[in-house]
Amino acid sequence: MTNTAVKFCPESEAARLRGLYGHLSGLELLDVLVHNELKGEVMLSSSFGAESSVLLDLVAQVDPAIPVIFLDTRRLFGETLRYQKTLTDHLGLEDVRIIRPDDGVLLRLDPEDMLFSDDPDKCCHIRKVAPLDNILNKMGNFGYKAWITGRKQFQAATRTALPTIEADTDFVKINPLANWTNDDIKQAFLAKNLPPHPLVADGFKSIGCMPCTSRVAEGADPRSGRWAGRDKTECGIHLSKRTDMTTAI
Repeated sequence: MTNTAVKFCPESEAARLRGLYGHLSGLELLDVLVHNELKGEVMLSSSFGAESSVLLDLVAQVDPAIPVIFLDTRRLFGETLRYQKTLTDHLGLEDVRIIRPDDGVLLRLDPEDMLFSDDPDKCCHIRKVAPLDNILNKMGNFGYKAWITGRKQFQAATRTALPTIEADTDFVKINPLANWTNDDIKQAFLAKNLPPHPLVADGFKSIGCMPCTSRVAEGADPRSGRWAGRDKTECGIHLSKRTDMTTAI
């Protein structure tokens, strides 16, 4: 008799895990998933942005060897690049993988580094979505099944229904902080004395690429400073079914 491997189905696996652990969040959720369900099969993506240290601290407590993917789009603030190094050392993260866009693609499609002003969706695709998809495909081939993110319901109107466990195109996506409040995040910073991103004190509440990130007024939607003045709220990496733009690169 020939053994046939059962194909991994993110939708059914996410539903199973949500039924068992959907009532958990934060450290409790990460601990049970990493050690009981997904050991050696989980990775994390992080922008090393304004609130990133809270999730990274939780991950470091559970298993500091979990791979952390950091997308250096080559348009990030210098403060973010330095913060990535500071936070990696501070938390003892053991496997931070820095991913960058393809130099040839940038030279061909954005030689003046000004694509963000004419076509921000395409700019995000060649600098973030495509490089991340490449590394995710490789990690999927090596048996990784789950992807941890730091998204939260309070961050934007597009995230108000965000669950702690969901299905992405090829992975189960884990959002341990989905139902945390802004106050929960602040308290976590204080409780662990976590180093803040240096730009937060200057009014930047959500930090991405330099050309598309601006200061946010006190009390405003933290992500209102991302692509301000445009009808754009997401870079595309967390769309459940990412648009196929391969012809663009």
